[in-house]
Amino acid sequence: MKTNKVKIVEINTDNWYECCKLEVFKEQIEYLEPNAISIAQSKFELTLKPYAINLDEKVVGFLMFNSVQEELDGYWIYRIMVDKEHQGMGIAKAATELMISEMAKLPNAKKIVVGYHPDNIGAHSLYKSLGFVDHGDRFGKEMAVIKYVNE
Repeated sequence: MKTNKVKIVEINTDNWYECCKLEVFKEQIEYLEPNAISIAQSKFELTLKPYAINLDEKVVGFLMFNSVQEELDGYWIYRIMVDKEHQGMGIAKAATELMISEMAKLPNAKKIVVGYHPDNIGAHSLYKSLGFVDHGDRFGKEMAVIKYVNE
């Protein structure tokens, strides 16, 4: 698959419902909130930026990040998921790279942070491959890893 066919598109009236219908594998459900809840959250926490992940013109995933700095003086990735029918094709990595490019444009962007459950092997592999580093930061049941940008 050519990852240049992957695009991220802001959630809008044309793609929000398709994002809500996406599913992960049963063993992945415990690691993330349903997309519908994330989209609803973004309507109340206006600094959250939700996006559909498109392969060609088809919605195949969802991601969301915060546009204000939080803990660890970084911008946080809140969600990233790819529908179970499209996993293993490099889509999550391509979409995360696009998301990082968007986040790097935010004011004083020096760190991008993401938290995930230590047992989530897929997330661990993805973030490690993109240069995120574990400095031992923990928030509840989640570990937080950091990628330094714009330095």
